[in-house]
Amino acid sequence: MNWIQNLYETYEQCKSVVGLASDDDKVPLLPICHTTQKAQIEIVIDADGNFKRASVIEQTKATTLIPCTEESGGRTSGEAPHPLCDKLQYIAKDYEYYGGKKKHYFGSYHKGLKEWCASAYRHHKAEAVLKYIEKGNVIRDLVDYKVLYLDADGLLLEKWNDQSNENIPTIFKATSNSGQSDAFVRWIVEIPYDAQSAVWTDKSLFDIWIGFYCTVIRKQDLCYVTGTNTFMADQHPAKIRNAGDKAKLISSNDTSGFTFRGRFLSAEQCCGVSFEVTQKAHNALKWLISKQGYRNDTQAIVAWATNGKKIPDPLADALALIGLDDFREDTDTSVFTAQDFALKLNRKISGYRSDIGNTDNIVVMGLDSATPGRMSITFYRELKGLDFLNRIEDWHKKCSWVHDYRFIEMDNTMTGKKERKPLRFLGAPSPKDIAEAIYGKKNEILNKSTVERILPCIIDGRDIPSDLVESAIRRASNRFGIEIWEWNKALSIACALYKKMHEEEEYTVALDENRRTRDYLYGRILALAENLEQWALSEGEKDRQTTAARLMQRFADHPYSTWRSIELSLVPYKAKLGGKSIKIQRKISEIVAAFEPEDFTSDRKLSGEFLLGYHSQRDALRRQKEVDKNPD
Repeated sequence: MNWIQNLYETYEQCKSVVGLASDDDKVPLLPICHTTQKAQIEIVIDADGNFKRASVIEQTKATTLIPCTEESGGRTSGEAPHPLCDKLQYIAKDYEYYGGKKKHYFGSYHKGLKEWCASAYRHHKAEAVLKYIEKGNVIRDLVDYKVLYLDADGLLLEKWNDQSNENIPTIFKATSNSGQSDAFVRWIVEIPYDAQSAVWTDKSLFDIWIGFYCTVIRKQDLCYVTGTNTFMADQHPAKIRNAGDKAKLISSNDTSGFTFRGRFLSAEQCCGVSFEVTQKAHNALKWLISKQGYRNDTQAIVAWATNGKKIPDPLADALALIGLDDFREDTDTSVFTAQDFALKLNRKISGYRSDIGNTDNIVVMGLDSATPGRMSITFYRELKGLDFLNRIEDWHKKCSWVHDYRFIEMDNTMTGKKERKPLRFLGAPSPKDIAEAIYGKKNEILNKSTVERILPCIIDGRDIPSDLVESAIRRASNRFGIEIWEWNKALSIACALYKKMHEEEEYTVALDENRRTRDYLYGRILALAENLEQWALSEGEKDRQTTAARLMQRFADHPYSTWRSIELSLVPYKAKLGGKSIKIQRKISEIVAAFEPEDFTSDRKLSGEFLLGYHSQRDALRRQKEVDKNPD
């Protein structure tokens, strides 16, 4: 139960931000007995329950904080009304008369709201809503105000026939997946001198509902988290990853199957968690995932400090970790300086160390679901602050390489428009980028599993799986079928992974002219041959792949025999360039002379090291070209 204990402690440490709305539509840290819902309709009434107006809500402002019960907070189907804000089938007494397609649950909604308003915890806004819904005109009022639309038979229109964007009413755009009869409604109660007219922002209403609902819970038992006898939870919250998420981490509603039968007589004998603990723990998890979690389809991964302090994202690349402003200080040449990168990384980590204590508890948690109703914890680690920061720093130093697949928007002083420009940076790639470099963006299943396999390499310091490194090398060696920017990304990430896998070799990002290993040298001459041919093609204004690029995969498998083909193909280009290519030709000859004779003539397959030599030599040529253009 460590995970739920840590989430409960996190909630307690962050109480000061409970209920505060977020400007960027993130899930706030919810009060207990509350959840969030995407609302489509906003109804405004007065203190006496008189209808004033209604409107369709902009989807950027649709996230709404609402009171809930245990049953309604985790409902997937069936009769479980929310106490105040809910769908039309719950709040509208006249729903069935206008042809609502779903079962009518006004009776249970009305009963629950009436009990609340009859208690000592009544609230004037809830009473106003009760007065209004008892009039039974919700659908009629919305139709009259042109929020909802009827067909020729006077029933709720299922679909708008005219599909031109200019004519579609906003309610059909807001409810495109379910239809207007399934719209969710929230309330505004306008009362003179009351600034908090919206029920989802009224903290007094939050507190009164919590007080009322806690009087409803009767069952007490031992809470396995706090170790005290207290009010127990019958059900546990859903909507952990998003507002439509029905999967639960804790569920024991199977009394006829084999969830716990044969081992326990009842679910409570397996594990008991109090209502307050499960509410706070799940609300903290929702908040953390929304605020700082990584999400990919059903997968969610989040890291946090239980004391609420800010920590580095373990799934971020070096650019995101250090910050864009620090990288902007670099020039194109200093970006390759490993010492400069190390200084920036040390400075960033030192900042976290000064804020996070060595004994502060850091948690990294991964979630995923195989079915719509059940979620599992796929990864869980607890670390002390010092250990966590050391492992993040170690990963970013040992898996660093030069990348240019990130872009930045910059203002063009000539046109006044924004332009996307590549941003070169030195550091470790993110697990997401590693997965995409190996399998492409569209293979979500393999990408999710790859992120899960890379995570222990960062958090636990494990070796990178060799099959992932080999897959990255194969994709970087084969340039067919992918765009040039995507291949460049695959190449630099393959270099980073190979460098991390072979730490003992102490590879440098900058070109190492003293390295005499066969594979590194072969990578260098491939880059030089490609550069020479590309130079000749550009002077002839021809845009096509070079021979070196086309034969790269074959070169990786049979370097010596393929090199002879590449070398022969360079003859006309050498003649075209004349004396201008002497420098490159001389460099190729020097590298060939550096081989051991038996290594050069061997046709055995190259390892991923040839990509390091190729990439470093290519970047060295690029920088030399810039120096030649700008000698000052």
